[in-house]
Amino acid sequence: MKKTLGIIFGGVSSEHDISCISAKGIISNLDYDRYNVVLIGITKDGRWFIYNDDINLIPEDKWVYSKNLVPAFISPDTSIHGLITCRGEIIRLDVVFPVLHGKNGEDGTIQGLFQLAQIPFVGCDATSSGVCMDKAVTNAVADTVGINQAKWLAVTQYEYSKKQDEIVDKAIEKLGLPIFVKPANAGSSVGISKAHNKEELKSAVEKAFKEDKKAVLEEFIDGFEVECAVLGNDEPITGEVGQIVAAADFYDFDAKYNNPQSQLHIPAQISEEKRNEVKAQALKVYTSLGCQGLSRVDFFVKKDTEEVVFNEINTIPGQTPISMYPKLFEAVGVPYKELINRLIDLALERGGKI
Repeated sequence: MKKTLGIIFGGVSSEHDISCISAKGIISNLDYDRYNVVLIGITKDGRWFIYNDDINLIPEDKWVYSKNLVPAFISPDTSIHGLITCRGEIIRLDVVFPVLHGKNGEDGTIQGLFQLAQIPFVGCDATSSGVCMDKAVTNAVADTVGINQAKWLAVTQYEYSKKQDEIVDKAIEKLGLPIFVKPANAGSSVGISKAHNKEELKSAVEKAFKEDKKAVLEEFIDGFEVECAVLGNDEPITGEVGQIVAAADFYDFDAKYNNPQSQLHIPAQISEEKRNEVKAQALKVYTSLGCQGLSRVDFFVKKDTEEVVFNEINTIPGQTPISMYPKLFEAVGVPYKELINRLIDLALERGGKI
């Protein structure tokens, strides 16, 4: 019997548009012999609709103009176990695939709703999603379990407003220059800057605060970025390790999604021994942070020593045509359609009671 699968896309996030592109990638590769699909779009201002129209309208956010939109929302009531429409209709969902990136989709908020409703869903639970979304919390856990990473410090917008010069001086003393500055809670490299001096550092921190009330400052690592895809619940496995050659000074939002000069190498241009080290570290990060379902774990490899340094983790990695996660599993013999089936099976295996 077919399962009723809800796919949620869009969302109130700076990554809304990327979510829409990812959603089309997944919808286009679903095994429709296994699923009855219900598409659920969330607008940029937070309105929920069931969408039943051309999937080609989703990537450019043109779906919001469709005449086939039905207002609906997921109820936290366990007896509903799915959607309630504006007409009072109930649509029971067997499983949900949240194709949402960034805030309000990857940070544990919507995962908490699924858990209240006891609906199985793809990906990490509310706790691990929140931990992984907050780079400062992620880094603190990584330090505790002995994962090698760059030196770092975190600062809140309130703290910075009181002691700006003191914090900037402390960061330069501890981390050196240049320094990478990131919003603690944002994805797709939104709001990230590389600061080469004190004035640039101040501007970078202010830029980060436009995305979040907490910023993370990190030591510059002279190396290249590699990424490892992880899949599974209690016994996770890895895909291949890929390497990023950014078209810009670093792999920012534009380099990821807009600049065709950025290059991906699969497998990464490092030795098999070093790739195995990355895979082992990715699994350690994944399990230490309590992840389930899927994540992509990113590292730097230092140019001079080939030392592997943890960078960050993404619990709902992109599924766009150029995204690394599906490509890394394709490289080890898992086609995209099979990968999606496995992700949904892992959600059903875990069940709605987490």
